[in-house]
Amino acid sequence: MVALNTMLCTDPLIIHVARNTKISTAIQLAFTGISSTDPLAVFPRVLVVLEENADLTIAETWHTHGQGQPVFTNTETEVVIGANARLHHFKAQVEAETSSHISFNHVNMARDSYQHTTTITLGGDLVRNNLHIRLDDQQITTYLNGLYVLNGRQVVDNHTLVDHAMPNCYSNELYKGIIDVNAQGVFNGKIWVRQDAQKTNAYQSNKNLLLSNEASMNTKPQLEIYADDVKCSHGATTGQLDDEALFYLRARGIGESTARALLNHAFAADVIEQVEDE
Repeated sequence: MVALNTMLCTDPLIIHVARNTKISTAIQLAFTGISSTDPLAVFPRVLVVLEENADLTIAETWHTHGQGQPVFTNTETEVVIGANARLHHFKAQVEAETSSHISFNHVNMARDSYQHTTTITLGGDLVRNNLHIRLDDQQITTYLNGLYVLNGRQVVDNHTLVDHAMPNCYSNELYKGIIDVNAQGVFNGKIWVRQDAQKTNAYQSNKNLLLSNEASMNTKPQLEIYADDVKCSHGATTGQLDDEALFYLRARGIGESTARALLNHAFAADVIEQVEDE
């Protein structure tokens, strides 16, 4: 898919933030597909380069208008974060039931840099998000957060790889899913700690709510560790709404649908609150 994007992308976007430059306002990248009488395939490509001490926030949104023929998106984003640079990257996918979306995000981070990525998926028939982050030097901090709210027959697949190549770095990953009707969620998160990456702190968690008996979730958190002086953990949980919590709310006069909505919102809040930019 990356090779296909490379071949067919005709109009790439380049964002280059110079050394010691802080962009105070978030840059929004708005991608819109029009579903009409003919099928549509699009191949966007984005290159983001932050030089030393640069600071940038990106808000990336994906929408589909119309309910016509299918829209297929194959997108590639490459990010280079310089020494002591900071990047906040928010991605929201609100696409139609006729849309398929496959994305690859590759991030390379230099010494003392920081990045925070949040991916929220609310629409699309088939969505596959690939996020690969390589920590290429020391004292790097990275956060990965994701939320997927699925309905109907949606399939959303999140694959992440955090590559700890050097010592004294920190990564924290939290993905949550709310899955209803016949929808299917997939999470495959891998933390790779190389032999030289001593003093690594790496954490990963995937939590899911199934709101119907037909909804399903396949989750596979992974640790691959070749260093011996590290602190790493991973875990996954999949379950249903707490009947006692639901009863507690209903006993206080809250309707069932509202009570369920409140519990779902509380479950998702851990991810939503990580988005610092209003």
